[in-house]
Amino acid sequence: MIDRLLIFSLFIIFCICLFLSGSNEQEISNNLQKSIELVGAKAAQMKGLEGQGIKIGVIDTGIDYNHPNLLGYGQSGKVIGGYDYVNPSENPLDINGHGTEVAGIIAADGNFTGIAPKSKLFSYKVSSTGEAVSSDYIVKAIQQAISDRVNVVNISLGINKTNDQIDNAIDEAVKKGIVIVVAAGNNGPQEDTIGSPGIDINAITVGASYNNLTSSLVATFEVDKKQYQVIPMVGVQNLPSPIEGKVVYGGYGRLQDLQKLDARGAILLEERGSDTKGQKVYFAEKEKNAADLGARALVVFNNDTGIFFGELVGPNKTAGYIPRIPVISMSKEDGLALKSMLTSDTTGSLNMFYHPDFIAPFSSQGPVSPFYIKPDLVAPGVFVNSTTIGGKYNLTSGTSFAAPHVAGAAAVILQKYPGLSPPDVASLLVTTTDPVTDAYGKLFPISAVGGGRLNITRALESNLIMSPHSLVFNLSFDNQSKTKTLHLRTLDSSMIPQLRASFSSNETSIGFDYSQSNDTLNIKISDTVKNEGDSDGFLILKDNTTSYRIPVVIHVTKGTLLVDQSNGTLYFSIDYPDKWSYAKISLINSDTGKVVSSSVTPQETGSIPVYEKGQYWLLAQIKDSNETEEAYQEVLVSQVAQKNIFNLQDIIGIPTKQVAIISGIMLITVTVGLTVRRKQN
Repeated sequence: MIDRLLIFSLFIIFCICLFLSGSNEQEISNNLQKSIELVGAKAAQMKGLEGQGIKIGVIDTGIDYNHPNLLGYGQSGKVIGGYDYVNPSENPLDINGHGTEVAGIIAADGNFTGIAPKSKLFSYKVSSTGEAVSSDYIVKAIQQAISDRVNVVNISLGINKTNDQIDNAIDEAVKKGIVIVVAAGNNGPQEDTIGSPGIDINAITVGASYNNLTSSLVATFEVDKKQYQVIPMVGVQNLPSPIEGKVVYGGYGRLQDLQKLDARGAILLEERGSDTKGQKVYFAEKEKNAADLGARALVVFNNDTGIFFGELVGPNKTAGYIPRIPVISMSKEDGLALKSMLTSDTTGSLNMFYHPDFIAPFSSQGPVSPFYIKPDLVAPGVFVNSTTIGGKYNLTSGTSFAAPHVAGAAAVILQKYPGLSPPDVASLLVTTTDPVTDAYGKLFPISAVGGGRLNITRALESNLIMSPHSLVFNLSFDNQSKTKTLHLRTLDSSMIPQLRASFSSNETSIGFDYSQSNDTLNIKISDTVKNEGDSDGFLILKDNTTSYRIPVVIHVTKGTLLVDQSNGTLYFSIDYPDKWSYAKISLINSDTGKVVSSSVTPQETGSIPVYEKGQYWLLAQIKDSNETEEAYQEVLVSQVAQKNIFNLQDIIGIPTKQVAIISGIMLITVTVGLTVRRKQN
């Protein structure tokens, strides 16, 4: 999950900001503690909560245990154990820097302190460079962490795709009582970009937000009262006041595209790249041409799906080049729509300002499943200062450095409440987060932020554990409401307080109701307008001292998957308002992830025997004349089927109907073969 180009470019813009604001080396050193102050670690440390007695495994590029703030390897040192899977004959010493940066955020102790400075570390070295990471090494490191009886594991390296072996190892560690914290990845801002281990339901997956430095620059762009999602390019500065001007289409921003335009005082709208094969038009060139012609700002829309993270300064920077006008990026979809509506009097307004609690553009986003929420939360991952190899310190960015903020927070929580389970820790961390808003003050989607930004102070002040700590409601046109139950428990064994509940969402058609009975809270969500699609919001719970935020995702599907249970067998049928021909049904064990499939048609139901009790997820992929629609269902299986020793579906994972078809084909083949042989004889 290391992106060196990203880190390099962010470092350049940070240095430019410091230079232009007259900052010096002393001011840089004063920023060392900003991120841990932002999440409330300093307040916890003042109360003596510094991770004493907690052991944390760091699965990474090793740790430089010669660093003065991470000093010592062995029982008397900061790093009390570990293993080098790259060079098994050596100690897990970091020669890259990534693991040392992660370790410093968690547990550095000295003139620079991490979140939990008194905790002890285990170094599990699974890569020398951070670029090539063996999934086998990660699995072995997790297994070793179980043997070493660590309390928390941080994994800031991943493979950006699904890996069952890693996920199974994480699940086993969580069952053993280990809190697993993982980085979401650096493949944003597109959705569906989280891979293993971030997709694992039992891991605490962390995305990256900005730090509270004056480099947390965001932008707004409005045209005819429509607000667009835009990202400032690396190298631009904040604005003292918004810029207004006519919006003019400038092609690809080359001089030949702009010569016949009246660009003076305008906000130019341009397309990324070029329409000439092999030609490169750098963002810096587009900016220079626009500024030379008197444009006030530049908007570059993508030439591919989605928005992008651009940079004016970087490896291709021209010597002496400094951007003169603000430049922002926009998605292809928004750019083409805006281009089509431009007239001679279309005007826009653009602004840039600092906004610390904002999602980093590179932070990978969910969703990863229609049945649970990822990421779980976010933490500072931009311009984070930490320890690095050679006794030095380094300014760095990435979700790799957001995750250790949460791992350190977990250590502090476990110091205060040593008996908590991993789901308990996750509940405290997720339900006490702070809201994260975009540049317009609107909440980011849950697929980007999960519960919100880490707040250790509120997590430690909380007295209420909620299970689960997030909710997903799967509704349909024929099933327009659903009730789910939150289970409540106080940490001090006091009486459960009477809670006041409300639901906050941008979707006005969502209905909400609730009721509390002792230690349970029943939440009812409904949608009566048959508005197909996804929406989200937050369940806000308040007692006399604390406010809790539970992320909620709502799916409304056109079709309805109907399920009946009898003697451990699930029977399926589909209600669908349009003509359909076939539906594949996938039954997923929510605990093991094991998948068994069946199928249904309008004329015939499907069935799957279930041999293990537990919670199951059901996904229906319904084929109609135009496309494939999905429908979702959840079912609790309390009575299991009797296993048949001759049941091929159970043995080889092929549904009964397909087994019958294959058997019929084999029987016909054998019969024909015998007939032919007899004739030949």
